[in-house]
Amino acid sequence: MRASPGRDGKGENCKGSIPVENRGFWDHQLPTYVNGKTSGWAIARAFHNQGANVDNGKTIAVYVRVSKGRGQDTASQDGDLKRWAEASGRPVKWFTDKATGKNMERPAFARMMEDISTAKVDTVACWRLDRLGRTAKGLTALFDEFRERGVNLISLKDGLDLSTVAGRLMANILASVAAYETEVRAERVLAGQEAARANGKTWGGSVKGRRLKVTPEQESVIRRMKSEGEKIAAIARATGLSRPTVYSVLGD
Repeated sequence: MRASPGRDGKGENCKGSIPVENRGFWDHQLPTYVNGKTSGWAIARAFHNQGANVDNGKTIAVYVRVSKGRGQDTASQDGDLKRWAEASGRPVKWFTDKATGKNMERPAFARMMEDISTAKVDTVACWRLDRLGRTAKGLTALFDEFRERGVNLISLKDGLDLSTVAGRLMANILASVAAYETEVRAERVLAGQEAARANGKTWGGSVKGRRLKVTPEQESVIRRMKSEGEKIAAIARATGLSRPTVYSVLGD
């Protein structure tokens, strides 16, 4: 069917220039382009309108990850992802990890990749790209594998759809940004530690001048082995004590 004239009179860059039979898709997509960013909700609607919700025997893998730090939970990711999954109209399988994103060795991630390798999954959705990983090398290799296996990747907060050329470009840029942020964070931590050490701050260990509890039997073994010429490391292993504690018992 011939396209109708656009609002600018040239039939370009406006909804009026889209063929009537395709307007259902663009009606959801156009507002996000006008705002300069494709939202996860628009991508989900596009899935539905393009017929991607037809049962092909495969599922969408929804991947969620939080770091091991205290107080970390998935609540901030779950709500958006659940709404997105419902809007997609597709069968969904959830994979959740509590692990660092600095490497790709994670239990749930490995299970998801196993499902992908056996052609059970055709789409992976995440809340934000750094939930999949925080290294440019790991993410870039992951994108390549997804492309080879015909698996699409959707990141809600990044407005990312790996099925498009622009989406693949954006994915690699975001991967580099995620790696950069991780390295900068590590540098800040090290700089803070160095500044604290310069001010006399220490970490770990017992209170200065206090000897850890050592039994009479351990002390006897320490002195006997020392008199026999044994090395401190060997004495520490035999008694189950640290080398500083052995030195302390010996008065060295």
